[in-house]
Amino acid sequence: MLKGKKIIIGITGSIAAYKIPILIRLLIKEGAIVQIIMTPAAKDFVTPLTLSTLSGKPALCEGFNKTDGSWNSHIELGNWADIFLIAPVTANTLAKMVSGLADNLLVATYLAAKCPVFFAPAMDTDMYKHPSTQKNVKTLCSYGNYLIKPQEGELASGLCGAGRMEEPEKIIKIIAEYQKKKEDFKNKKILITAGPTCENIDPVRFISNHSSGLMGFELARECAERGAKVSLITGPVHISISHPNIHLTEVTSAAEMHKTCLEKFQHADITIMAAAVADYTPKMQAKHKIKKASSHLSLELERTSDILAEMGKRKKNNQFLVGFALETENETENAIKKLKNKNLDIIVINSLKYKGAGFGHLTNKVSIMDKALKKKNFALKSKREVAIDIANEIKLLYK
Repeated sequence: MLKGKKIIIGITGSIAAYKIPILIRLLIKEGAIVQIIMTPAAKDFVTPLTLSTLSGKPALCEGFNKTDGSWNSHIELGNWADIFLIAPVTANTLAKMVSGLADNLLVATYLAAKCPVFFAPAMDTDMYKHPSTQKNVKTLCSYGNYLIKPQEGELASGLCGAGRMEEPEKIIKIIAEYQKKKEDFKNKKILITAGPTCENIDPVRFISNHSSGLMGFELARECAERGAKVSLITGPVHISISHPNIHLTEVTSAAEMHKTCLEKFQHADITIMAAAVADYTPKMQAKHKIKKASSHLSLELERTSDILAEMGKRKKNNQFLVGFALETENETENAIKKLKNKNLDIIVINSLKYKGAGFGHLTNKVSIMDKALKKKNFALKSKREVAIDIANEIKLLYK
């Protein structure tokens, strides 16, 4: 999967840099084309001569080459690469990547890169566990970068704990699996909805729910990573996403969600309706803020359009439709009704009976049921992992 792939390895000032010559040799054996970029501190741990000998290319450290006056363009390097692997990455470089402090060629190239970026931290366990480092790791992942988690074991300091850079063989396996995964939904058009809708009562008040949108966003990211062209339609959320394969459309109300979804549905190969769309909306919306005038206020509601049911009626034979069911009781029975009545291919069942599941959590516990009523139960997992499980099920059943 890595033959002919152009890979930049960014090396920072960590003792774990001693593993990089082994990594280079393994990548060259796989047929990859390797370019090394080093921070100045990295040269204290591994020599440019060793790295250039193994890679067959000069190991770059400075943007400007004082010897021959040539310029190593971070823009050209960022555009050249198919994969950018920063390993080992220190706490210092992590912070620079997060803040955009481009005071060396490596970070400047990272900021210019258009390819997938993997980063493999290596540092003392207390440094890795420090809240600032953990925050930086989380932020880098939110930018769409891929963490290669450090392993636990004996460290250079003599301490034991998390902080050992992953072994070269495992790093290559992770990157190769990523490349393979990109073929799962290659060139497929996937429509995904996320978040709540807000139904205005007056200019300052609205009806909504507790959906954060995280599940839909994780699904969008996972499908995009598998090669799909994703249209993500989201209600009001506090999440950002960055991926070249994701086109984001923001809506507010159920009516806006309905209009946008049906416009895009006709072009979708796969549709995943993860949004929590309001079932009811105020029949009349006040033009001005409603004042307190009495001890009671009656609010008349009317049904919103059932987007999923309408999609089920319009669905063509070559389209695949996924629905969600958030239940507080009779989960399986209600899910079967929804699966059949709305002509779904699979339904993802959430139950609020489990701690850590449903709205407002970083985790979820789901079951997935197909048209043959075959049900798979999954353990409580991060929503990132749940998105992987759902994508795997779609890949298995989509023809």
